[in-house]
Amino acid sequence: MNAFVAVAEEQHFAAAARRLGTSPATISRAIAGLEERLGVKLVLRTTRSVRLTDVGHRYLDDVRLILAKVSEAHESASGHPTDLRGHLNVTAPAMFGVSHVMPCIAAYLAQFPAMTVSGYFLDRVVDLVEEGIDVAVRIGGGPFAQVQAQVQAIPVGSMRRVLCASPDYLAARGRPAHPAGLTGHSIITAQNVSPDPDWSFRTAAGPLSVRVNPTLTVTSNDAAVAAATMGAGITRLFHYQVASQVADGHLEILLADHEEAPWPIQLVHGGAGGTSSKVQAFVDLLVRHLTPSGAA
Repeated sequence: MNAFVAVAEEQHFAAAARRLGTSPATISRAIAGLEERLGVKLVLRTTRSVRLTDVGHRYLDDVRLILAKVSEAHESASGHPTDLRGHLNVTAPAMFGVSHVMPCIAAYLAQFPAMTVSGYFLDRVVDLVEEGIDVAVRIGGGPFAQVQAQVQAIPVGSMRRVLCASPDYLAARGRPAHPAGLTGHSIITAQNVSPDPDWSFRTAAGPLSVRVNPTLTVTSNDAAVAAATMGAGITRLFHYQVASQVADGHLEILLADHEEAPWPIQLVHGGAGGTSSKVQAFVDLLVRHLTPSGAA
């Protein structure tokens, strides 16, 4: 079962073998033996890829639950929570994952050297059950807030979304004094953060929606940061994504008095086999790391 889960998550026999510290031939024999015992095909193999059959997908969900319970039972019986062993799948938005979650992963591995971790830092919503994720960090409303009923969500802070531009751009085009003034500016949008052409703001008169027509649209947040730093226009991103550029003077924050309400940050877990000791230990570490500063 461990071999099957490793193959399903890595989508490659050699990668699964490295993860489990064995050979691809051993993994292949284990999967073949499992399929023979069950009398069904679980994995479809080609020279380039590995994918699960429909039966394999259903079996994967059940196996994850079984293995999580077995691991939890071992941990409970041993009475040694510091001896955690196994594998943890963690996901977070790309730049946030590198800057805020990676330090926690490093600390976790130092504390529990028998554990292994896969970090999936992606600017999309990852389904905990379908993709076998143990812990997810999600920021904000919209799709990032979608949480299945069977998982737990822990609020740990909030995140500002800010407008910014380079000093050179502002010197050439002027600084907007009100959100309505954005219509005369070059706009850079990152599809993962600001896909909606209607940008929302707060004003003294109440909420305001401004429709923007992007001059430049990019598919990654770091590309939007780079473009804004080069003077290509005004962009809107989460504060942590531009914090270093703002600190060194390469970008300036605009219309801070009109920012929309901060977006909540949540830790989501429990969808891929319940809350085992290994998951709880990592969640506790993340809560301690993220909550004091709010990660804003």
